[in-house]
Amino acid sequence: MSAAPRNRVRLIGGVWRGRRIDFAPVPGLRPTPDRVRETLFNWLQPVIAGARCLDLFAGSGALGLEAASRGAAQVVLVERDRRAVRALEAQVRRLEAHSVTVVHAEASQYLAAPGEAFDVVFLDPPFADAAALATCVGGLEQARRLRPQARVYLETDARRPLPPLPPGWSLVRSRRAGHVGYHLALRA
Repeated sequence: MSAAPRNRVRLIGGVWRGRRIDFAPVPGLRPTPDRVRETLFNWLQPVIAGARCLDLFAGSGALGLEAASRGAAQVVLVERDRRAVRALEAQVRRLEAHSVTVVHAEASQYLAAPGEAFDVVFLDPPFADAAALATCVGGLEQARRLRPQARVYLETDARRPLPPLPPGWSLVRSRRAGHVGYHLALRA
C-alpha cells in the first residue's frame, strides 16, 4: 500500500526556482496552477522586485512565496485556517524567507485593522465563497491598503463574472485557464 500523495507545489522562478513547498490538506484549498502563476509573474515582472506584497488568502503560499522568490521586499501571507498557517510558517522557516510574514486572520479582519499599504495584492479566495472577492476589493480601498499604481491580482471561478471594480481601477489583463479566470487590475 502506497503512502498518501503529498500536497505540494513547485515554485517556478526566482531564487527558490524548482523548490517544492508543502501545504496543508485543507478542504477547498487549490493552489494557483503553474501555468497561471507563470503568466501572472510575467505580467508583474516590471514591478515585483522591491515591492510590498499582500497574499490575502494565502492557502498554500504559492503566490506570496513566488513573489518573495522573485525579489519582493516584503510579503505578508494572511490565512484563516490554523493548519494552513502552521504549514506556511514551516515553509517560511525552511526557505529562510526573512521578508515573509505569516498572519493568522480572516481576510476581512486583516483589512479592518490599521496597517500598511501594498504595491501588489493577490486575491484568490475559495471559489465557494463568491462574495469574498467583492468584499475584499472594496475593503482594500476603504482601508487604504493600496499604494498608488498598485496591482491587484484577482482569481475566480471562470464561470463567474468579476465583481465591479472601484473607481480608479482598470482591468489591464484577463485570461482563462480551464476553470480558473485570472485578472490583473491597476489602481490609478
